[in-house]
Amino acid sequence: MHDVPVDTKLPDTPGQIARSEGLRASPPMFRSRWLDNLSRVHPIVPPLIYMPAIAILAVAGATQLSAGRFLVALVCGYVFWTFCEYWIHRVVFHWEPEDGIGARLHWMMHGVHHDHPNDPLRLVMPPAVSVPLAALFLAIFVLVVGTPLAWPVGAGFLGGYLFYDMLHYALHHHRHPSNAIERRLRELHMRHHFEDDEHGYGISAPWWDLVFGTLSRRSRS
Repeated sequence: MHDVPVDTKLPDTPGQIARSEGLRASPPMFRSRWLDNLSRVHPIVPPLIYMPAIAILAVAGATQLSAGRFLVALVCGYVFWTFCEYWIHRVVFHWEPEDGIGARLHWMMHGVHHDHPNDPLRLVMPPAVSVPLAALFLAIFVLVVGTPLAWPVGAGFLGGYLFYDMLHYALHHHRHPSNAIERRLRELHMRHHFEDDEHGYGISAPWWDLVFGTLSRRSRS
């Protein structure tokens, strides 16, 4: 694990500057410059893609369902996202084979983020990955709950994902949190990065860490 204080501050010495740049500048993920560019995503990209999709799904559900059913489905979709966020992070992103293709896949999915957590272009999921996954989950919702109920469930799910992506970016790049909640979430996430990566899997929804016994423990120092 990286031995870095949880409350990281702007570097003010040559050593700190070098360390900060090392955490920020991630190496190419692919030999092809075109493919590597696809793996680097500006944080404005997810809202541009998902806000229209969320709005379309929400309108489709709201015009076909009662207000009560619509709101319940929306909340259920959001809660299901937070559950998926926790388990995807814990099981998929932190599946860490020692070598071979598995180790390479882990580094591409999540290891590069832990090695270079300050790289602003590797903090949100590339659309080449997130869009197919979103389509897959939406298809599952249609199969499981049917339409039109699947539309608000999908809107809540994608809304939760978008909130997570934007919050994750903010936790890494807003060095001065604006309120106590953001400060606490940043503390928990920095502990996951720099002190104990076997705890603190819920980024936007740390209550799942409480449920499953993986809440980040406070440093003894």
